[in-house]
Amino acid sequence: MTAPPPWTLHGDGLVLIAHFPEAFVREHGFLADFQQRGYRGWVGTVMLVDYKTSNVGPYRELLFIPGLFSIRGRTTFSISKIYVSTQVSVDNGIENWGIPKEQADFDIIHEPDGSTTYMVSQGGTPFFSVRVKTGGLSFPVSTKLLPGFQVTQQRRNETLLTAPTATGKGQFASLYDLQIDPAFFPDIAQGTRLATIAVRDFTMVFPNGERVKE
Repeated sequence: MTAPPPWTLHGDGLVLIAHFPEAFVREHGFLADFQQRGYRGWVGTVMLVDYKTSNVGPYRELLFIPGLFSIRGRTTFSISKIYVSTQVSVDNGIENWGIPKEQADFDIIHEPDGSTTYMVSQGGTPFFSVRVKTGGLSFPVSTKLLPGFQVTQQRRNETLLTAPTATGKGQFASLYDLQIDPAFFPDIAQGTRLATIAVRDFTMVFPNGERVKE
């Protein structure tokens, strides 16, 4: 199934904002060569997303953005590790935007105490799990709060810059029982967490990527 951009996606997710040490990112952040050259740091993010609808149907996602990069004169974010639950999302993510998606299995368990457990595995090997509990008032969240938010990836010999937009409702969240196999995903416990936000009922638009010239 071919699904060219733009994509419109709806769902729920978890956004962890953190600072990751440079040495950790360079050694354990799964950086591609162009990311090693351009890495600048500052603040990164981990996202766990349950897309209820998309241009390729429902799927789930776990991704790591280690921080900011300087790529061909642009200051931008870039995804260095990402798993999704369907092969059609893998294929179209690579073809449309150069996003290095890999397939994995996801389980989301709603616990009796109101928390939610997320588990990710590949080939029968679990490599990421966390329990999340939310609380407090909800508040609006939007990429408008991050002017210039954009993601740059490489597709074959091209560099593509994409500026997604999203709006939803957020609540602050706490993480418990975090377990990660660093052979599959960066051990984000090595970073300093700045905020964790559970986002509900969001809408995201992922447009065409812009080719960045030399």
